[in-house]
Amino acid sequence: MNALDRKILAALELDGRLSLTDLAAQVGLSLSSCHRRVRTLEEAGAIRGYRADLAPAALGLEFAAIVFVTLNSSKVVRDFEKAVAELDNVIQAQRLFGDPDYLLQIVVRDLPAFQKLYDEKLTALPGMQRMTSTLVMKDVVINRPLTSALG
Repeated sequence: MNALDRKILAALELDGRLSLTDLAAQVGLSLSSCHRRVRTLEEAGAIRGYRADLAPAALGLEFAAIVFVTLNSSKVVRDFEKAVAELDNVIQAQRLFGDPDYLLQIVVRDLPAFQKLYDEKLTALPGMQRMTSTLVMKDVVINRPLTSALG
């Protein structure tokens, strides 16, 4: 990946709705050359897809929590991950090194909805040993473009 590819990625990351014509003009390429590079980046997996960035509060999802999970055995990892993937309110789940084992980012309507999810679904996840949660007060940095980390 060269500097031109990074320019393409940065432009698309900021505006995934850019037409190929506008993208080509922005990065200084011909339309066909830009199209080839975008297709190559997609095929290589650098571009996973295109989607709208939605505002949770505008959708009635005004309550966010981070839940840390420690499992009681490494034998339940597959079952735990499968069960977590089926919970619609878990918008991100990451397996961690060390303790805790997982970080779950959750959005729901309000505190009663979180309590219900916690009591009925989260505590019933396979292999649950310990779970701690914290509430998100506000988002400070969210969905920062990955290309900014490339330098």
